[in-house]
Amino acid sequence: MGKSHLPNGEIVAAPNARGVLYVHSAPRALCPHVEWAAGRALDRAVNFSWSDQPVLKGAQRTEFYWEGAQGTGARLASALRGWEHLRYEVTEDPGAGSDGGRWMHTPDLGIFFAQTDNSGNVVVPEDRLRFAMEMAGSNALELHRELRLALGQAWDDELEVFRHASDTNQVVWLHKVG
Repeated sequence: MGKSHLPNGEIVAAPNARGVLYVHSAPRALCPHVEWAAGRALDRAVNFSWSDQPVLKGAQRTEFYWEGAQGTGARLASALRGWEHLRYEVTEDPGAGSDGGRWMHTPDLGIFFAQTDNSGNVVVPEDRLRFAMEMAGSNALELHRELRLALGQAWDDELEVFRHASDTNQVVWLHKVG
């Protein structure tokens, strides 16, 4: 567990959080820098097991399961933000007294954050829904566009091909269904 300071100076154990860092694509030369930045956010050295990203020639991919104090997901996402040619996702599971989170980053779109529930579903806050309705007025297509934006659909669309491009992913073919 991490440490937290109370207003009187007393040190107490802070709840741990955990999650996953998915680096979907990084140029080979950037990989050591990604490890360094992630290690700095985690307050410890890390070494990732990199593999080729078959969707993008010369790119690498990795998954890293992390544990740390609440808010570590945000620190990881911020540490990697803004690097050219880097595609990644960070998740932080919900914990006692804290929401979960999901950060997605692509070179073209930048970073997206969403609160998540216990199942990993994106939670769209009431104020964001009201804003979408206000912006759309009576235009159903505009409401659809606003809701896709609130859910981070453009980030999901861009990252989806990178998520499933691993040679180690098993594919189950259903020959007869029903």
